[in-house]
Amino acid sequence: MVSHTASATPWSSARLRDALRLYLVTDQSSLKGRTLIDVVQAAVQGGVTCVQLREKHANSRDFYAQAVALMDLLKPLNVPLIINDRIDIALACGAPGVHLGQSDLPVHAARKLLPPEVFIGWSVETMEEVARSATLPVDYLGVSPVFATPTKTDTATPWGLEGLQRIRALTRLPLVAIGGIQFQNAMQVMQAGADSLAVVSAICSADDPLAASQQLRELIDAH
Repeated sequence: MVSHTASATPWSSARLRDALRLYLVTDQSSLKGRTLIDVVQAAVQGGVTCVQLREKHANSRDFYAQAVALMDLLKPLNVPLIINDRIDIALACGAPGVHLGQSDLPVHAARKLLPPEVFIGWSVETMEEVARSATLPVDYLGVSPVFATPTKTDTATPWGLEGLQRIRALTRLPLVAIGGIQFQNAMQVMQAGADSLAVVSAICSADDPLAASQQLRELIDAH
């Protein structure tokens, strides 16, 4: 078990684990013609506990507008909004969390720019990155991808359940599992050591996002 550099945020591990339990990652191309706000609202009603706004192709103005609209929806419900990659957007809209990948701004640089109360998630794709996380001011790890996924094609070799178990043995940080997670395999992912299930199409593309979220949340709560 590796020790971990304490983060500057006031989020305790227990509080963060609760906030991350059912983690929705947005994908505009998966909404089946519905609005982002409508899908997110239904998902939160169904039990989603945090939302990551991931916009790889939107311009800054549109990204900011979406972030503000989601903050207006989520803040009164105490559901954290997490901004993918864009520190400037997170700062501009007052989001409580950011998520960084391996090609994004380095964690130490992001930590210097962000207020101390903003938590940072970091995607890990190799065991070397997992070990390195112990030296970084990160608050949770995104295990990416657990399984192969069509919604993100630029990812590394899938970790699989065995890889997730190996990561769990190495760190006390909350683990957010993402990549190919559906209701059918969700319990196996939790049993392998994930604290949180992050889903994209399982909710965004569901015929009924509220019902899909309820199903997943019931499974997580039963674990």
